[in-house]
Amino acid sequence: MDYLSLLNPSQRAAVENTKGPVMIVAGAGSGKTRVLTYRVAHILKEGVDAFNILSLTFTNKASKEMRERIHSVVGSEARNLWMGTFHSIFARILRVESERIGYPRNFTIYDTDDAKSLLKTIIKELGQDDKLYKPAGVLGRISAAKNALVNAGEYMANDENTSFDESSGRPMFGKIFQMYQDRCFKASAMDFDDLLLKTFELFKNHPDVLHKYQHQFKYIMVDEFQDTNQAQYAIIKKLAAVHQNIAVVGDDAQSIYAFRGATIANILGFQRDFSDTQVFKLEQNYRSSQTIVEAAGGLIKLNKDQIPKKVFTTNDVGEKIKVLRALTDNEEGRMVASSIFQEKMNSHVANKDFAILYRTNAQSRSLEEALRKMNIPYRIYGGLSFYHRKEIKDILAYLRLVLNTNDEEALKRVINYPTRGIGKTTMDKVMIVASENNISLFETLERAREFQIKGYDVLGDFVLMIRSFQTMLKKPAYDVAMHVAKQTGLLKSLYEDKTVEGIARYENIEELLNGLKEFSVDDSVDEDGVQKYGILEEYMADIALLTDSDNEDPNDNDKVTMMTIHASKGLEFKNVYIVGLEENLFPSQLSLNSRQELEEERRLFYVAITRAMNKLTLSFASSRFKFGNITNAEPSRFLSELDPKFLQFDALFSKGNSNVQSKPTVQTSRFGKPLSPTAKTPPSTVGQRFNTPTKPAAAPPPAVDPNFVGDDTKNIQVQQRVEHQRFGFGSVVSLDGIGDNRKAEIEFEQFGKKMIVLKFAKLKLL
Repeated sequence: MDYLSLLNPSQRAAVENTKGPVMIVAGAGSGKTRVLTYRVAHILKEGVDAFNILSLTFTNKASKEMRERIHSVVGSEARNLWMGTFHSIFARILRVESERIGYPRNFTIYDTDDAKSLLKTIIKELGQDDKLYKPAGVLGRISAAKNALVNAGEYMANDENTSFDESSGRPMFGKIFQMYQDRCFKASAMDFDDLLLKTFELFKNHPDVLHKYQHQFKYIMVDEFQDTNQAQYAIIKKLAAVHQNIAVVGDDAQSIYAFRGATIANILGFQRDFSDTQVFKLEQNYRSSQTIVEAAGGLIKLNKDQIPKKVFTTNDVGEKIKVLRALTDNEEGRMVASSIFQEKMNSHVANKDFAILYRTNAQSRSLEEALRKMNIPYRIYGGLSFYHRKEIKDILAYLRLVLNTNDEEALKRVINYPTRGIGKTTMDKVMIVASENNISLFETLERAREFQIKGYDVLGDFVLMIRSFQTMLKKPAYDVAMHVAKQTGLLKSLYEDKTVEGIARYENIEELLNGLKEFSVDDSVDEDGVQKYGILEEYMADIALLTDSDNEDPNDNDKVTMMTIHASKGLEFKNVYIVGLEENLFPSQLSLNSRQELEEERRLFYVAITRAMNKLTLSFASSRFKFGNITNAEPSRFLSELDPKFLQFDALFSKGNSNVQSKPTVQTSRFGKPLSPTAKTPPSTVGQRFNTPTKPAAAPPPAVDPNFVGDDTKNIQVQQRVEHQRFGFGSVVSLDGIGDNRKAEIEFEQFGKKMIVLKFAKLKLL
């Protein structure tokens, strides 16, 4: 296969230059997956051993597709590549080197539900209020610390952290973090963030292990580099330090995951970290029409933090971008549904060719209702994934416990399911005894007679059952799972439930077992000619690392796709609707405290626009329901940042609204105020342009004193009086976040509550 002939000059240069540090800046729709795939194939063609190539992606689905494409070029050697997600590759390394960090090879990987359950138990044991220490919020802060490469001990040793916890009214956070870390270790478990932190600590504390992998991975490639966090990049830099044959592929304009810890600074600063970097820019868009490409390009130029590039396309000019204005959010839903219906009738396109994108999941309600009324089938992308359904988590918990009897979250989940007479009182006693004797729950069950725990016979039967399952671990994964499902009574319990929900749950278990059967079959044979098969340990390692996007099927029948913009990244559709383009919704009200946050919102809009191939429609409402009340809404500043020559203001679905302009007036800002800190358009009246109801101009904000000097906010406390350079006087309501992410919610006398990022705000402490 002459794969090089399939590439344009920029793509080919990126593929052929394999030595030294390389940054491939890949604009939207520029064929980056093809470049990354053929680059790996090209390195293999040059004679490099597949075992010496590390390729990191963000989803298992992406790595699977890449491996299949590479296989089509180089054949079976593609099987030997170290290719997968950050978490799967690092988990693989940690299982090999587990003894170095005091873990067994078959350690458990906790998902978010497991982690929150453990935190809930710890918070209860400490006698703390779970409304103050919400498990989800505590887990988010622990995750942020780990992604900043800070463990519990380091966190508590930092006076700034402890004083912040005191001032924010959560002095026990460090203690909870430490107990959570200790309990995970005791349970031989890691959460997803541990897979990064423990890998970093492994390389940091064991130079011989780092040396081993530095010399094994002679070539390193990282996809979606703009989405990496501090921990991921720190590990990559360590691995690439010897050979420096590192290639990163990404687009700074599509960096939209700061809320998950991703930092755009990684891609913006890559050339500083690797001074000899060759930069290749993939600027030709193969996906979208000229109108869509040029409109998106003009928008993203307003961002200050970016790598300059000129994205272009040779595709047709295409239709103008339609802008729909609705009076209410319910009318917006009807307008979008009507537009989809008419487009289907006029152009004979399938439902699956349409996508509706929104900023928050809550916006889907009015859209769903409208689509149902018009009998347009749809699906919510990113809903409850297969592996998060209760019955699936139940059987997987049994399988986790068979592999790792220290896994206390799995044990607590299945100890009395199906019911076997082990109630809450018994388990409370078991947990007390385990804590007093510093032993695991499972060991406590084994010694229940010795500790005179009521019901020790039943507890003993449970232990014997789990131990009997462990004798099968060398058999195919399917055989073990089917035996567990039958012997525990789980399969029988679900089979006997003849309700619609019960039948669905039974079918889900059946589907899981089907997947296990497929996993267990292996066409290859070992050196003795014996056929290989997948074992349970391997299967569970794969399942633990699946993400929601891996479980979704984007071609699920013929349905309109509905999803958040964050979930849409990497996808494309012929017809895209971006709804809810209103101030404080998109951009989000929570993202207007700094230029960095606003620029990420603009990048999010850029991502949404560039999902569209042929037709793009934008919509907004003049009013929207919030907590049962109707609130007025202004058009998003992002609408005014689009060049009006690409827009068409459509009155077709605006009932009785004869004033909607078919052509916009001169581009303007809202009520004479600047559009944004980086906007370059002259002031005027967006309200007129987008035909929103007129209302009195807002009072201009107070002038900013250029000589205003803020104080050091390290010791800021709740209820403290402060003065802001623009908003004036106020009181601190709450504090949250750590390090650069510290935020204060402040009630200002004239401007109400605002969330302020302390790193960027100028505050005087009064």
